[in-house]
Amino acid sequence: MSVGASLSLNPLRLLDSKRNFHGCLENLLYNGLNLIERAKHKNQQVTLLGNVTFSCAEPVSVAATFPGPQSFLQLPVVATSDSEGVSVGFQFRTWNNAGLLVTFAIPNEGGVVWLYLSESRLRLQIHKTGRAVLELSAGSALNDGQWHSVDFTSGRGRVAIAVDEGGGGVAHSSPSFPVAIRHQLFFGGCPAEHYNQECRNPFDTFQGCMRLLTVDDQPVDLILVQQRLLGNYSYLQIDMCGIIDRCSPNRCEHGGHCSQSWTVFHCNCSDSGYSGATCHSSVHEQSCEAYKHNGNTSGLFYIDVDGSGPIKPQLVYCNMTEENTWMVVQHNNTELTRVQPSPGVNQHAVHFDYSSLEEQLSAMISQSQHCEQELSYHCRKSRLLNTPEGSPFSWWFGGPGTGRLQTYWGGAQPGSQQCACGLQGDCVDTHHYCNCDADRTEWAEDSGLLTYKESLPVRSLVLGDIQRPGSEAAYRVGPLRCHGDKSFWNAAFFDKETSYLHFPTFHGELSADISFLFKTTASSGVFLENLGIKDFIRIELRSSTQVVFSFDVGNGPLEVHAESNVSLNDNRWHRIRAERNVKEASLRLDELPAAAQEAPTDGHFHLQLNSQLFIGGTASRQKGFRGCIRSLQLNGVTLDLEERAKITPGVRPGCPGHCSSYGSLCQNQGRCVERANGFHCDCGQSAHTGVFCQTEVSASFKSATSVSYTFKEPYEFMRNSSALPSSIYSDMTLRGENVSLSFRTNQSPALLLYISSYYREYMALIINKHDELEVRYKLDSSRDAEVLRSRVKSLANGQLHTVTVRRLSDSVSVQVNQDDGEDFNLTSDGEFNAIKSLVLGRIQDYDELDSDLAQLGSLGFTGCLSVVRFNSISPLKAALLHPDTSPVVISGPLVQSTCGSSTSADPYAAENKRHLSGVIAVVIFVVATGLAITARFLYRRKGTYRNREVKGVKQEDSPDFPFNNQTDSQRVSCENQKEYFI
Repeated sequence: MSVGASLSLNPLRLLDSKRNFHGCLENLLYNGLNLIERAKHKNQQVTLLGNVTFSCAEPVSVAATFPGPQSFLQLPVVATSDSEGVSVGFQFRTWNNAGLLVTFAIPNEGGVVWLYLSESRLRLQIHKTGRAVLELSAGSALNDGQWHSVDFTSGRGRVAIAVDEGGGGVAHSSPSFPVAIRHQLFFGGCPAEHYNQECRNPFDTFQGCMRLLTVDDQPVDLILVQQRLLGNYSYLQIDMCGIIDRCSPNRCEHGGHCSQSWTVFHCNCSDSGYSGATCHSSVHEQSCEAYKHNGNTSGLFYIDVDGSGPIKPQLVYCNMTEENTWMVVQHNNTELTRVQPSPGVNQHAVHFDYSSLEEQLSAMISQSQHCEQELSYHCRKSRLLNTPEGSPFSWWFGGPGTGRLQTYWGGAQPGSQQCACGLQGDCVDTHHYCNCDADRTEWAEDSGLLTYKESLPVRSLVLGDIQRPGSEAAYRVGPLRCHGDKSFWNAAFFDKETSYLHFPTFHGELSADISFLFKTTASSGVFLENLGIKDFIRIELRSSTQVVFSFDVGNGPLEVHAESNVSLNDNRWHRIRAERNVKEASLRLDELPAAAQEAPTDGHFHLQLNSQLFIGGTASRQKGFRGCIRSLQLNGVTLDLEERAKITPGVRPGCPGHCSSYGSLCQNQGRCVERANGFHCDCGQSAHTGVFCQTEVSASFKSATSVSYTFKEPYEFMRNSSALPSSIYSDMTLRGENVSLSFRTNQSPALLLYISSYYREYMALIINKHDELEVRYKLDSSRDAEVLRSRVKSLANGQLHTVTVRRLSDSVSVQVNQDDGEDFNLTSDGEFNAIKSLVLGRIQDYDELDSDLAQLGSLGFTGCLSVVRFNSISPLKAALLHPDTSPVVISGPLVQSTCGSSTSADPYAAENKRHLSGVIAVVIFVVATGLAITARFLYRRKGTYRNREVKGVKQEDSPDFPFNNQTDSQRVSCENQKEYFI
């Protein structure tokens, strides 16, 4: 061990390091041994190198503090000849990165010298009338609060500056003129009345400390300056250094970097995931549920499960395609993996490493209403759990830390030593409780979901029966999936001004953040209050457009006001986020910019409260809040309002009516449906799909593709004439309709849509040979069709176009893309009688069609159709997503795609390889049996073939291994393409 220096490989030779310690050490103890005493007594275990003495005569230095912009020190200097030059030395320390250190005027012909800090570097400027400015710089990071020495010398045609005796940098130059001091030398700044050639300061004033001043190698006695016996000064604190380290202790939270100036400290929160004056508040939401209700769709998101708490944000995949919003956390192997036994090893053990840390996983599971993880075992002569009375062959560890031993399988109950089939009573062998325990030579499977949160996540897996001849096995442990943010919907309704909830005292001594949502019809009321002897904290609705955050930390009340440009008593959810720390108090309302107030410089930092925390009211039971408060969190901890409301008179748990606030998230005719905790968008009446009905339903058509949607048969109306039309079926006779669709094609002419009736009436959307849109109406079977032509050109150019047709009686409006609508009038009576079916693509039965329309119908449509809607019916959506429950007939290949994202008009250009297997399947299907031809006439609804790309199991597969590997992914993936054949 070395003290005061770094040793080289030769223990008797010191490294030539400028970082060796210079100074005094005392009371140097190592394991209770006083090393200095041993060195003084020449102990053989101690070796002294260099100049080491056992006395510590510290030089007495007097410091001066320059606290403000009016501080300066002026010293007289005896004029010297130009040839003699000048030298000035001193030490300084500061937190500021800029400020004037020394200035003086040059005698003869005018000139000035400035020695100053800029960008934390020492810089020298010498201005001389009629000469170029001389500039030098040295050193770096000189605003670190440590003492740094500066030496300025001039003489014999040379000017030089040195920082830290040259260790911090040296710079020199050879001016063409002599540099000397005229009369006065100024440190730190200039007197206000001396703003002239004698002392000018174009830079910031210096704030910091100086000591060990020398002029021409003679020390300056600052005590004489203090006694007004030498020089002049203003606003100096002599015989002390009043610098304050505002970053010790570090008030920047969550890894924020602290920097400071003379008066304040700053926190750099970049890349920390937190924001605010002290990096206290998280910039991320606490769950996928919260991201969803901000209008986001599926993707990767950082979630911060404890808000401003100590747990770091974690990256998860938010799956928002289902009714529940899932948080998905991957581990290092979610694939179906073949077990490869090792010689001499009777068990196969595997450990799972998750993308989130231990404390992140535990907090996420605890916060969620439901968590699950798939656990599956595929086996052939490889037993799994044995019987409940016997020792299990395999087991797993799950839960916090390394996990606890678990002997049940997915779909069963903890401690049961069973699989899902044992719980359901449908195992392949009734004498066993797992399919694999039947020990058969055929492949079997035991799979299910683990939903007991205390046992999640799965940490490791041990498989035992894998070494017998003929034994084969594969396993899969899926990603951890959780849904339901217990804090996000936790709410209470206060129906009286005198009602309130109370909780233990809020402890937010140095940092406090409070966030919640509220909705009300009242114009005022106190949301939250906590009192101390003198201190307090309160958030209230002061008027219908103003929220006030007020508190007192011993120096009088401070208020922060947030104003809204809309009424806050509109019975819609509004969000409040308040934060108080040692630097400032801030208040943010909804998504408006935050209002902030700097903390007073006097008073104490600590918020000292001692009463109960009141929610929805005050201790005096006056000015209480009437309405709902939801998702109340204090320093990242959620208060359980619902549980407390269950036992509190005048307060009800929960708060309905979310669609008034979130209903606008449901797009494209999607309908907001209330739920006990939240809402969901019903897309049944929309041509779109997705969590917010925002996803287009599109399909690629070939010339042979036909989608036929059948309306109610005539006999159904006669048999059930009193029935009202459902959401799927339409009235038989229409006096108007709304038709809309998007398309992309290079084909012209082309038939986009055809609607027929039982009375030989029809409506058709056509792209004619001139690439124009035609709307054809034949509402009177005895007359020719009426043709309405749009003026918009070039519709068969491979670009995406949108068409909307609205008819009311004989008035028709046609709009293409964003162009102005075109109005037409029909000459027929305006009734579309007994509508029969709607056809997209090729028309199969065109015996009753007009000749030119029949020719178009036989050509079919090649391109892409999207979001097809006829009144309340979405025939393309029904064909793609609900073919088995909708009155739809599909002929030919129908491939789900995205019209809006492709740049090619031919959607099959890049898909031939993927669809080849489907084509082969069609050929085999038609050639092998005539049953398919018969089935064509027996069944109106056609079967489907879905071509999915799957991955094989890891490692080498058995030739007859029957199970596909279906891995979850955290990638944002497009919807699987689906292909339909007949």
